[in-house]
Amino acid sequence: MHRTHGLRYKSRKLLTKKPREKGRPGISKWLYEYRVGDKVIINIDPTFITTAPHRRYQGKVGTIIGKRGKAYEIEIYVGSKRKIIITTPDHILPFNAQSVGTKPSAS
Repeated sequence: MHRTHGLRYKSRKLLTKKPREKGRPGISKWLYEYRVGDKVIINIDPTFITTAPHRRYQGKVGTIIGKRGKAYEIEIYVGSKRKIIITTPDHILPFNAQSVGTKPSAS
């Protein structure tokens, strides 16, 4: 029998929420204003699967280049290729370079 390789293939762990994260996210996620040129992290929310980008873009950092209705256009480079992802604010988080991978100094 032929195996299927759909969009959610091999993504059980990636596209499931932990028990304490289940349910709808807070209102601040929708109230955050993104502007053109902002850096964002793609973080797929499995609650809204119809607007989710492909799982290969999970965790990638991109730049917002425009807006289409309620969705945003995000530019991502995979290797040397330019990709444009169109997704809603449910699947993006603001990227703060200072807070990623650094610890606050104890002064």
